[in-house]
Amino acid sequence: QVQLVESGGGLVQAGGSLRLSCVVSGSIFSINDMGWYRQTPGKQRELVATITGGGSTNYADSVKGRFTISRDNAKSTVYLQMNSLETEDTAVYFCNADIRPTIATLRVFRYWGQGTQVTVSS
Repeated sequence: QVQLVESGGGLVQAGGSLRLSCVVSGSIFSINDMGWYRQTPGKQRELVATITGGGSTNYADSVKGRFTISRDNAKSTVYLQMNSLETEDTAVYFCNADIRPTIATLRVFRYWGQGTQVTVSS
């Protein structure tokens, strides 16, 4: 069973920083793209940042220059460094990973973590 577990969320004042981590475990042949999304109550999940297996990154305009996504393939982990946090960044943050579970599996499956709460106070 593939699992993604986020950590690092919490309460921080505006202007502060947090670093989120997401560790992937289970049956993994390869991990392709990974990403971070966020969701506020009553809203759809929105893209925050993505990173490909080759290291190419993409960011939402609202977080460019403030957030940095990275990955450590040896640890099967994706990170989101969040600096200069704003109250508008308050949300539940979810990581995802596109995973090929075994060499015999031709399809790639998208897995999601359960989310970690980030609250930015003024």
